[in-house]
Amino acid sequence: MTEAPTPLDRQLWDFVYAYDSAYDRAARSVGLSAAQACLLDALTRGSRSMGELAVELLCDASNVTQLVTRLEAGGLVTRVPDPDDRRVKQVSITPAGRRVRRTVERAFDFPSATVGRLTEEERRQLSALMGKLLAPDPTPPA
Repeated sequence: MTEAPTPLDRQLWDFVYAYDSAYDRAARSVGLSAAQACLLDALTRGSRSMGELAVELLCDASNVTQLVTRLEAGGLVTRVPDPDDRRVKQVSITPAGRRVRRTVERAFDFPSATVGRLTEEERRQLSALMGKLLAPDPTPPA
């Protein structure tokens, strides 16, 4: 029998759901899925191979192929053979893709709007706690 979620468990799930929903709305405001918007965001740090994108986005390579195909059709990314290994495709964001990504970023006001409800001291406390929660686990997996 599993334990009932604690109030904190529920709050964390509610926060994640609200965050994801807000990001999805921001992406849809420009006609993208949240996954497409995430892919564009990943490419702002430089070109990636299809395989690297799959690892970074935690999805199957076939999903990346579908996402890239749709974004490429919209002129938001380009896909070219890697000069060192022509079997590998490198994906890059286009200037149009950068503009769309910036629009999504501006529409995604959830983090600033949510954290903006806190005082400066509460933001420092939350930042310290989030740092602790997101730090690597010092205990090795069993």
